[in-house]
Amino acid sequence: MPTCGLAVSYRTGMCRLFGLCAGADPVTATFWLLDAPDSLRVQSHREPDGTGLGYFDQHQHARVDKQPLAAFKDRAFAREARSVHASTFVAHIRYASTGALELRNTHPFEQQGRLFAHNGVIQDLPALERRVGPQMNLVRGDTDSERLFALITGEIERHDGDVVGGISSAVGWVAANLPLLALNFVLIAAGELWALRYPETHELNVLERPSGKTLEQVSSHGTRVHSEHAAERPTVIVASEAMDGESGWRPLRSGELIHVDPTLRVDSRTVLDAPPAHPLSLQDLEGRAKASQS
Repeated sequence: MPTCGLAVSYRTGMCRLFGLCAGADPVTATFWLLDAPDSLRVQSHREPDGTGLGYFDQHQHARVDKQPLAAFKDRAFAREARSVHASTFVAHIRYASTGALELRNTHPFEQQGRLFAHNGVIQDLPALERRVGPQMNLVRGDTDSERLFALITGEIERHDGDVVGGISSAVGWVAANLPLLALNFVLIAAGELWALRYPETHELNVLERPSGKTLEQVSSHGTRVHSEHAAERPTVIVASEAMDGESGWRPLRSGELIHVDPTLRVDSRTVLDAPPAHPLSLQDLEGRAKASQS
């Protein structure tokens, strides 16, 4: 995932992650999804295999709108990006590494009232499935990502609903036992967000925006982009790359898990402090998996 900083960066390959938490107050995410200099719609020209937007409605019900096609081709994505008001969002632009280009393999995924999107590669799926156990009944597609989510879901249950404890247990087992390139993900529940970067393969960035700050940026082509969306309220943004020119973007450290609660307090902790036991490099990947992570 690209570097963060004052300038927007552009890279080809790799899925893109986006998460937004506005606490208890619904906002729109139009600026980040459609209008920012490196919005998800712009990124989808480089990652064409799927588009998904997940959020929680006013009744705190999970909603997912996704298609196995690029965001710039998906009229529903543009419509939802402009109209949906929610306190928590997760979006994903897919460059497929595992699984066919089908709806069931398109992120985000829903399990037990949570939504999840992932970027990376995990190998030895039979071993992962054995570890997932009964939660495999939650899995509908072919991806390593959905299986990782099911493992996290099961570990949260085993930790009596402690999401941080469940995530820590799940990713700790994967890091110790399976070949992996990256475990970067965004997980949301109603009014809350969790995000992990591991290891240093790809970046994942966080931006804490105060209220009253206008969303206005100048793109690399000199185009000024202005939006009032979320400007009146504080928000926390998580993204694969710095999507605008703001200087507040911070890259998560390898192994860093952040939790954004409904008051927008950001808690950070290191849940993985050692490198993967079986690290993969790009040279270890083949075909579409290699292209998707380059």
